[in-house]
Amino acid sequence: MKLTPAMQNFILHWGEMGSRWGVNRSVAQIHALLHISIDPMTADEICEVLGLARSNVSNGLKELQAQRLVKVSRQLGDRRDHFTSIRDMFDLVDAVIAARREREFAPTLRALVK
Repeated sequence: MKLTPAMQNFILHWGEMGSRWGVNRSVAQIHALLHISIDPMTADEICEVLGLARSNVSNGLKELQAQRLVKVSRQLGDRRDHFTSIRDMFDLVDAVIAARREREFAPTLRALVK
Protein backbone atom coordinates (compact mmCIF):
# COMPACT_ATOMS: atom_id res chain seq x y z
CA MET A 1 0.00 0.00 0.00
CA LYS A 2 1.38 3.36 -1.01
CA LEU A 3 0.47 6.21 1.32
CA THR A 4 -0.45 9.57 -0.16
CA PRO A 5 0.66 12.73 1.67
CA ALA A 6 -2.90 13.16 2.98
CA MET A 7 -2.88 9.59 4.33
CA GLN A 8 0.50 10.15 5.97
CA ASN A 9 -0.75 13.36 7.60
CA PHE A 10 -3.85 11.60 8.92
CA ILE A 11 -1.82 8.74 10.40
CA LEU A 12 0.64 11.15 12.03
CA HIS A 13 -2.18 13.32 13.37
CA TRP A 14 -4.09 10.31 14.75
CA GLY A 15 -0.89 9.16 16.44
CA GLU A 16 -0.50 12.55 18.11
CA MET A 17 -4.13 12.59 19.20
CA GLY A 18 -3.82 9.05 20.56
CA SER A 19 -0.87 10.02 22.74
CA ARG A 20 -2.97 12.87 24.18
CA TRP A 21 -5.79 10.40 24.95
CA GLY A 22 -3.47 8.04 26.79
CA VAL A 23 -2.92 5.63 23.89
CA ASN A 24 0.54 4.71 22.65
CA ARG A 25 1.40 6.70 19.50
CA SER A 26 2.24 3.65 17.39
CA VAL A 27 -1.00 1.92 18.48
CA ALA A 28 -2.97 4.97 17.33
CA GLN A 29 -1.04 5.02 14.04
CA ILE A 30 -1.85 1.34 13.45
CA HIS A 31 -5.50 2.10 14.08
CA ALA A 32 -5.43 5.07 11.71
CA LEU A 33 -3.85 2.97 8.95
CA LEU A 34 -6.45 0.24 9.35
CA HIS A 35 -9.22 2.82 9.38
CA ILE A 36 -8.21 4.32 6.03
CA SER A 37 -7.24 1.02 4.41
CA ILE A 38 -9.78 -0.25 1.90
CA ASP A 39 -8.80 -3.89 2.34
CA PRO A 40 -7.97 -5.83 5.52
CA MET A 41 -4.25 -5.82 6.29
CA THR A 42 -1.90 -8.39 7.80
CA ALA A 43 0.54 -7.53 10.56
CA ASP A 44 3.43 -7.83 8.09
CA GLU A 45 1.77 -5.33 5.74
CA ILE A 46 1.25 -2.91 8.63
CA CYS A 47 4.93 -3.26 9.57
CA GLU A 48 6.00 -2.52 6.02
CA VAL A 49 3.76 0.52 5.53
CA LEU A 50 4.41 2.15 8.91
CA GLY A 51 8.02 1.05 9.32
CA LEU A 52 7.35 -0.39 12.77
CA ALA A 53 8.90 -3.46 14.37
CA ARG A 54 6.87 -6.68 14.17
CA SER A 55 6.68 -6.94 17.97
CA ASN A 56 5.39 -3.37 18.22
CA VAL A 57 2.67 -4.07 15.64
CA SER A 58 1.74 -7.37 17.29
CA ASN A 59 1.36 -5.73 20.71
CA GLY A 60 -0.53 -2.81 19.18
CA LEU A 61 -2.97 -5.10 17.43
CA LYS A 62 -3.59 -7.01 20.67
CA GLU A 63 -4.34 -3.73 22.44
CA LEU A 64 -6.68 -2.58 19.66
CA GLN A 65 -8.49 -5.93 19.73
CA ALA A 66 -8.87 -5.72 23.51
CA GLN A 67 -10.45 -2.29 23.06
CA ARG A 68 -12.64 -3.72 20.27
CA LEU A 69 -11.39 -1.11 17.80
CA VAL A 70 -10.21 -3.64 15.23
CA LYS A 71 -11.60 -6.94 14.04
CA VAL A 72 -9.77 -10.03 12.86
CA SER A 73 -10.78 -12.00 9.79
CA ARG A 74 -9.38 -14.96 7.90
CA GLN A 75 -9.13 -15.63 4.19
CA LEU A 76 -9.26 -19.01 2.51
CA GLY A 77 -5.83 -20.41 1.78
CA ASP A 78 -4.08 -17.88 4.04
CA ARG A 79 -3.10 -18.73 7.61
CA ARG A 80 -2.44 -15.10 8.54
CA ASP A 81 -4.88 -12.89 10.41
CA HIS A 82 -6.25 -9.90 8.52
CA PHE A 83 -7.25 -6.80 10.46
CA THR A 84 -9.82 -4.08 9.83
CA SER A 85 -10.95 -1.09 11.83
CA ILE A 86 -14.52 -0.41 12.82
CA ARG A 87 -15.95 1.52 9.86
CA ASP A 88 -19.07 3.06 11.35
CA MET A 89 -18.11 6.22 13.23
CA PHE A 90 -20.87 5.79 15.83
CA ASP A 91 -19.67 2.26 16.61
CA LEU A 92 -16.09 3.55 16.74
CA VAL A 93 -17.00 6.29 19.22
CA ASP A 94 -18.94 3.78 21.34
CA ALA A 95 -15.93 1.44 21.41
CA VAL A 96 -13.56 4.27 22.40
CA ILE A 97 -15.88 5.43 25.18
CA ALA A 98 -16.31 1.88 26.50
CA ALA A 99 -12.55 1.26 26.49
CA ARG A 100 -11.81 4.55 28.26
CA ARG A 101 -14.56 3.91 30.80
CA GLU A 102 -13.08 0.51 31.62
CA ARG A 103 -9.49 1.80 31.71
CA GLU A 104 -10.04 5.10 33.53
CA PHE A 105 -13.32 5.25 35.44
CA ALA A 106 -14.01 1.66 36.47
CA PRO A 107 -10.84 1.28 38.61
CA THR A 108 -11.69 4.48 40.46
CA LEU A 109 -15.25 3.39 41.09
CA ARG A 110 -14.09 -0.01 42.32
CA ALA A 111 -11.63 1.68 44.69
CA LEU A 112 -14.34 3.94 46.09
CA VAL A 113 -16.73 1.04 46.73
CA LYS A 114 -14.20 -0.88 48.86
